[in-house]
Amino acid sequence: MKQMIIKVLSLVLITICVSMQPKMRKNKISVTTIDLVDIHKINPNIILDIRYATKNNFTKKKIYPCAKCYLRKKVVLKLDKIQKELEKKDLGLKIWDGYRRLSDQQTFWDLVPDKRYVQDPAKGSKHNRGCAVDLTLVDKHGKELLMPTEFDNFTEKAHANYMELPALAIAHRQLLKDIMVKYGFIPARTEWWHFEDTEWEMYEILDIAIDALG
Repeated sequence: MKQMIIKVLSLVLITICVSMQPKMRKNKISVTTIDLVDIHKINPNIILDIRYATKNNFTKKKIYPCAKCYLRKKVVLKLDKIQKELEKKDLGLKIWDGYRRLSDQQTFWDLVPDKRYVQDPAKGSKHNRGCAVDLTLVDKHGKELLMPTEFDNFTEKAHANYMELPALAIAHRQLLKDIMVKYGFIPARTEWWHFEDTEWEMYEILDIAIDALG
């Protein structure tokens, strides 16, 4: 009888442990489970100018703890293909922003609560999902090509259909748009530099600091 009671108790304990395991796995955060990749580990030729890791941005404050660009692996692989195609034309990519944690989205929203330029953190941004990227084109020497505006210009000149611009700026904007769309990105209406992966809905919103992803 005593042995039977011990067996029953053992089975109960095993059942409890097994039922707890999924919750434990769900709460564990790692780069592998969230599928965020440091873009320079895939293609170091892509230039990074992570503005929010400096004071050279519209907030005039350093928001990010380090100047790294993380994105979902599928997004990184697409950008790798784009970079390689551009290099055949003596061009390349320069990235200003990639994954952004939700807490930082709130900081931006508090400063610019305008849905045309900043997504409401209550709904989350594509940046918070790791599937949106802000970028431009550079020549083989790393010099930025002429574009309609500087990064984070909150005027109509930054809109995708604004045409009162130098012909060369319009041509460069179209070149960037064409190659990004070719590889599965959606251009933003109000920001010529902003592109979102067509499969953004498959990714969850994250609030993990960039320096915690190493």
